[in-house]
Amino acid sequence: MLNFLVKTIANAGALAVAIWLLSDITLTGDSTGRKAWTLVLVALVFGVVNVLVKPVVKLLTLPLFVLTLGLFTLVVNALMLLLTSWLSEQLDLSFHVEGFWTAVLGGLIISVVSWALNLVLPDGRD
Repeated sequence: MLNFLVKTIANAGALAVAIWLLSDITLTGDSTGRKAWTLVLVALVFGVVNVLVKPVVKLLTLPLFVLTLGLFTLVVNALMLLLTSWLSEQLDLSFHVEGFWTAVLGGLIISVVSWALNLVLPDGRD
């Protein structure tokens, strides 16, 4: 349970950094508390997408991973971010990613920040 909580916090932090750095990734709300709650919910959606959909997509595109020496990961991460944006809109969460190239850059930022936060945050596996 602690590991799930830590990963959700890391995802929320990584999404917040991407929103802060890229003007085409938006999170709107009328108050700071509402934005924070929406960010946590979007982080949960992002986590579910990464757990359920990403492994299937990676398996189906395995030849492209081999052919590009892993660089296709950037495309898969962008697609997961775009899927999160679409699901967030369906769930009436005010999170939006505008365009594929913004999603590629956002996916790269989220990957790096999430990796760094997972190094720093405890995961309960001591």
